[in-house]
Amino acid sequence: MSGAALGIEIVVVFFLALFLLHRYGDFKKQQRMVLFGTLLAWYLCFLIVFILPLDVSTTIYRQCEQDHKEQASVPALVSPLSNRTIVNTTAAPTKSVRTLCHKPWSYIPDGIMPVFWRVVYWTSQCLTWLLLPFMQSYARSGGFSITGKIKTALIENAIYYGTYLLIFGSLLIYVAVHPELRLSWYELQTIGITAANTWGLFLLVLLLGYGLVEIPRSYWNSSRHGHLLVKTYFKASKLMTEKADAEENLEDVMEEVRKVSESIKYNHPLRKYIDTILRKCPLDYQEKMGRNMDDYEDFDDKQNTYPTEKSLVKLHKQVIYAVQRHNRTRVQWQILLQQAIHLEDVAKNETSSTHQFVHSFPSSEPAGWFSRYIYTPTVEWYWECFLKRWFYRLLSIVLTLFSVVVVWSECTFFSTRPVLSLFAIFIQLAERDYNYLYIEMACFITIFFLCTCVYSTVFRIRVFNYYYLASHHQTDAYSLQFSGMLFCRLTPPLCLNFLGLIHMDSAISHQEKLQTAYTSIMGSMRVLSFIANGFYIYYPMLIVILCIATYFSLGTRCLNLLGFQQFMDDSEMTSDLIDEGKELIRREKRKRQRIEDGENRRREWKERYGNPREDYAARNRSSHEMKETSYSDTVSSSNSRQAKYSRSGSRAERDRIELLQDAEPLDFNAEALTDDPLDAESGRFKEEFQISTIASQQEGPEFTIREWRACVEFACSPCVCVGSPRVFRLPPQSKDM
Repeated sequence: MSGAALGIEIVVVFFLALFLLHRYGDFKKQQRMVLFGTLLAWYLCFLIVFILPLDVSTTIYRQCEQDHKEQASVPALVSPLSNRTIVNTTAAPTKSVRTLCHKPWSYIPDGIMPVFWRVVYWTSQCLTWLLLPFMQSYARSGGFSITGKIKTALIENAIYYGTYLLIFGSLLIYVAVHPELRLSWYELQTIGITAANTWGLFLLVLLLGYGLVEIPRSYWNSSRHGHLLVKTYFKASKLMTEKADAEENLEDVMEEVRKVSESIKYNHPLRKYIDTILRKCPLDYQEKMGRNMDDYEDFDDKQNTYPTEKSLVKLHKQVIYAVQRHNRTRVQWQILLQQAIHLEDVAKNETSSTHQFVHSFPSSEPAGWFSRYIYTPTVEWYWECFLKRWFYRLLSIVLTLFSVVVVWSECTFFSTRPVLSLFAIFIQLAERDYNYLYIEMACFITIFFLCTCVYSTVFRIRVFNYYYLASHHQTDAYSLQFSGMLFCRLTPPLCLNFLGLIHMDSAISHQEKLQTAYTSIMGSMRVLSFIANGFYIYYPMLIVILCIATYFSLGTRCLNLLGFQQFMDDSEMTSDLIDEGKELIRREKRKRQRIEDGENRRREWKERYGNPREDYAARNRSSHEMKETSYSDTVSSSNSRQAKYSRSGSRAERDRIELLQDAEPLDFNAEALTDDPLDAESGRFKEEFQISTIASQQEGPEFTIREWRACVEFACSPCVCVGSPRVFRLPPQSKDM
């Protein structure tokens, strides 16, 4: 099993990162470079979380072997008080003690972990500080070429990269001015790592203080169906406002695109940029704009003012953002609507005496084997109406206890004598028995809980809708890369903080113990003693204040005072938004009910009277054959009377006759007829209008319509009368009649 656990976890973590990226990103529409950068950033961060417990267990085993080697070397020492050598006094105990050092099942050979951590850490740091900011600007750019996007990205990040160069240059100047300071490459590397971890720890405590309180509270509130339904109404009201704003913004941008598209003709040099912008627009807008684009006017004939390429780049950027925001709000509205309907169904079924869950709108998809045999309506009722709430309450209590342990350990992890950190106590108890499986599970659960508190806060962040991670493939490229940057900056200090909690970071615990490979890559923080002995120890205590502020919802109240509406039970504005959201959900349910009733009526009509489309299609085919036979006889007979009923045999006349003779058969009933008998009359008028339109296209502007009943007469062709699904062709009438 040497190294097998490491290989398995590397593969499993890759598929985990790929699954999350597929859930939040869009593999079909987003750029490959954006997807690859985000996937790599998430993958490296998850690797640190999953591999660190293996590093801890391997380090404990190596520490055990080192302790036994030191004990084994004690009997060979010569006593300074006498010339006797102490032998065989502890030989047997040493042998018995040495057998306790069992090699862990996930043991990683020496030399692998330092190289692994070095590659993972420095790759993630290059991504978060250099590549991802550039890729963010590249993906957000509205340029029409790769060169233009790269140029825009470099200009936007000039200040960002210039700040790095300024800090690094100032450090070099400071070292050059003070000759007594001789910093080696290792010390410069440690200073850079310390600066990155300090920035990450500053943000980490803020996010962790919110997540430690909000996650247990969210599960407790999820057990309260009434509270959850009211909050869903509140979200529906806010989301509808955002959806309307997104639609209005899209309309404004599309109007601007339409004006630019009409001003720049096909032969204009900038027309290719307009076509690129139009391809990013929704399909219905593309069709509307394409109807009036059949002119080929020369742009030099008129002295018009045309937009510049820079303005088109800006417009392209606005189109991308507006379309993505519109699609995201539309999908989120459908998801929230489904959640609200489900919660209302739960509230209705709680008082059911049959103990079977009934849905207001059953799923149109056929039920699978899981729903038929395992998750039956009875099982669903017991889970949704009874067991689920108690499960969430129990989970909330467990997470609350875990949060209390984290807060206590963050405030006391610097104390080594006595050991006050609860995580350090648990690990040391398992270390005495060398229970490696328990050590790895305890480390993984602790890191996973910390990462959940931090990452869930990142996924909930909404900075004026600019950074927003939305599931169901609705996250834009800019937000995906922003999350990758945050993960790469938060994960290393989070894991370093965890090693401090279990007293395996010598810079904090001040114990002469064997360090993990991860800590050795981070370097000794004693190069900057004021950070190692000050900031890293006392700043995490701020988490207590943040947890208290989150518990009393001080941040929510401040945002509410500033005008950002937040869900608060004692606010009149919240009550108004709840009532508005309830009415919106009721309206959407009525609309969905009407659609479902219409489908049921059509289904019943088909079952009772069959499908008339096939009968009409067969009737049209037979009538078309009769029509062609009758038409050929009529044409042959009319040729003998051509001098009487038609003009002189001109070429234009013959072309028109050939055009009618070679015309493709038209099925006027297959597309016009509907399944609803109430729409038959309206379909008939649509059909007649289509016939007249087709006639005008075939015969030219000389045709006249005698009646609205679709009886048409052409200047040089027989009269066609369509009043029923059957088509009759009448012989030509003489002018005397």
